[in-house]
Amino acid sequence: MEKILLLLHTDENGALSKAAYEAVESARGLACALAGSTWSVGLVGSEVQDSANAIASCGTGRFLGVAGEEFGPARYATDAAAAEALAKVTEATLILAPATSRWQRALPGVAARVGGAVDTHIAALAVQDGRLSAHRWYYRQRIEAVQTRQARPWILLLDSSGNAWSGEAGEASVETVAVETPETLRRTTVEGMRAPRADEQTIRPDSDLLFVAGAGWTKKQPDGAVHTGEAAELILGFVRRAQASLGSSKSLVDLSGEGHDVLPFLTHLHQVGQTGSTPRHPKGLATCCHGEEPHVVGWRFINERRAVNLDANCGWAHGKADVLYVADAFAVMREVLKLLG
Repeated sequence: MEKILLLLHTDENGALSKAAYEAVESARGLACALAGSTWSVGLVGSEVQDSANAIASCGTGRFLGVAGEEFGPARYATDAAAAEALAKVTEATLILAPATSRWQRALPGVAARVGGAVDTHIAALAVQDGRLSAHRWYYRQRIEAVQTRQARPWILLLDSSGNAWSGEAGEASVETVAVETPETLRRTTVEGMRAPRADEQTIRPDSDLLFVAGAGWTKKQPDGAVHTGEAAELILGFVRRAQASLGSSKSLVDLSGEGHDVLPFLTHLHQVGQTGSTPRHPKGLATCCHGEEPHVVGWRFINERRAVNLDANCGWAHGKADVLYVADAFAVMREVLKLLG
């Protein structure tokens, strides 16, 4: 019989993230599929009662909490100590957690402490003949493997599934788990956070729209000149007003190493495609992109694909885009910005 523990942490506002609710749904499904299994929820944060109340009706038989000011900020020492304590109290054989940066940093160390194994980038869980198997991504989500392990406890960090639990809030009874935090655990002091202004953020995983800029933005235009400055204004103007997420083709982010004019706000973190990210936005708009397969492979989870390109024979036109606008991207985006005000 498997004992499942779902580990969740609160965010800076003391609430649960979207990834946490998706992990709740995965844990519920796994507990139902594994006959005779039980599952618990372990919460970590400065205060966890409100978060437990938010998922009180999720169906778990037990809520446990590690709370205190020292457990509020993300810090390896305290996060690992809290997760280790929760794993030992519940005697969990399977430990699930959303693949947040906080858990990805702490849980591999926890696996070593409890003598178990850990796998990251888990895309899905399946049960066949009473045996759990995990679907795991490799090579930047290009290869999917199905694997299982004999080692227990088995820690599984779950990638976003897009299927979040939703249910009624209530009153949860939370068992407090005491964790000693000697001075050696608190040698790292979190003094605060620095983050860019909201309008400076251009990578937004939860946005409804992905806007991808291709190398055509930095090429000579019909007047024979390069308009990189205007391109930057149009792209950033649209991303900010539409609250879209910004992506880029590899050819554009590589221009900085070739001595060409570049868009200064683009980095390889924006790269979408075979050697970049594989986003999951509901809609995507590609502009000045060639649209060939190495790029488009990064779009396979985008539900609605549109593209703007002057070349009617562009790769996007050959079954890769739902709608192709054969037009000048500069002219199109100028009009779009007018409509957006």
